[in-house]
Amino acid sequence: MPDPHDSRWFRQVLGQYPTGVCAVTTIEADDTPNGFVVGSFTSVSLDPPLVAFFPDKGSTSWPKIETARKFCVNILSDEQEEICRKFAAKGTDRFEGVAWRPAPVTGSPILADVVAWIDCELGEVTEAGDHYIVLGEVRDLDVEESSLPLLFFQGGYGSFTPLTLTASDKGGALTEQLREFDLVRPMIEGLADELSARCIATAPSDGLLAVIASAGGANTASAATLVGQRLPFVPPTGSVFAAWKDDAGRAEYLSGLDEETRADQERRLAAVRERGYSVGLINEAQRRFASVIDRLAEDPSAHSHDEIRELIADLAYDPAELSATAREEIRSITVPVFGADGEVALAFSLYGFPKPSSAGGVDAYVERALAAARTATGRLGGTVPAS
Repeated sequence: MPDPHDSRWFRQVLGQYPTGVCAVTTIEADDTPNGFVVGSFTSVSLDPPLVAFFPDKGSTSWPKIETARKFCVNILSDEQEEICRKFAAKGTDRFEGVAWRPAPVTGSPILADVVAWIDCELGEVTEAGDHYIVLGEVRDLDVEESSLPLLFFQGGYGSFTPLTLTASDKGGALTEQLREFDLVRPMIEGLADELSARCIATAPSDGLLAVIASAGGANTASAATLVGQRLPFVPPTGSVFAAWKDDAGRAEYLSGLDEETRADQERRLAAVRERGYSVGLINEAQRRFASVIDRLAEDPSAHSHDEIRELIADLAYDPAELSATAREEIRSITVPVFGADGEVALAFSLYGFPKPSSAGGVDAYVERALAAARTATGRLGGTVPAS
């Protein structure tokens, strides 16, 4: 029988469980930055807010943190393996060439480009075999980047491909929307998986439309392009949010349009209400819009909202009649998820699906998307209004 006291066997078995990788940093009394890597970090308590990590008793870096009585936990991103190895090495200047800034309360280093950081004062320290259990009393914390964390698994570093990518909630602007999305997450994942497609969830946020999650396909850096983006809530996009608003809400959505364009958009909103969903058709503006979104992900200042509004105005959405030709050009299907207040809380947008073999084949995609939205509406305690 395997012996639990066999350290090699112990490590092999525990190595089947992936762990995150963090750099724990501090500032010594002479203002020298110091730190080391831990793969054993966890949250402990919400009230009071406590975290913990478990340094080896033989660590030469831990005593410096213990003396300083403060530290910052830096959650490394999947692009920071080099920094991880640098902070794990012995006998080197771990901060050479590494950008950082002082944490707000303790002044401990926050490394550039980390996923998140937790600024702590040292709490209780307990001996546990050949390690210590170190509690940190959290004084401040924040999310830095909406990127994936670095993982350690079976002796190697890597990352993972999540079923769903969700937006970071810096400042708490999307707390309620993300809470609602978490209740309906299986719907968007199932929809994307069943139809071999991509699906995003959007929600209104401060007069804009925020892309709060993405499922399906390879959820890598390219898949995360849209997640976290905030786009103008103007015609013809966002029609599922506008279609079920009251007269005043629709008037605000259509404000700024000339009389002819406004009347056209009113007809399209009526079509969305009658059908129960919105469709987007392929055209050159859609291709340009996709390119702009890609550039915005790399550089948020690459395009102004005015430029984006001009592109949006040329997008093709919700024709009054879904002819056979129009059905063949459908490239996105957006369905509303209603909240308990009767408003559209979220929208699921399905795209990247295999082109149907016939014009009527897209109806199967529509029905599946509507079914997912009805289930999600039920999860939120909402009711689909009569058309």
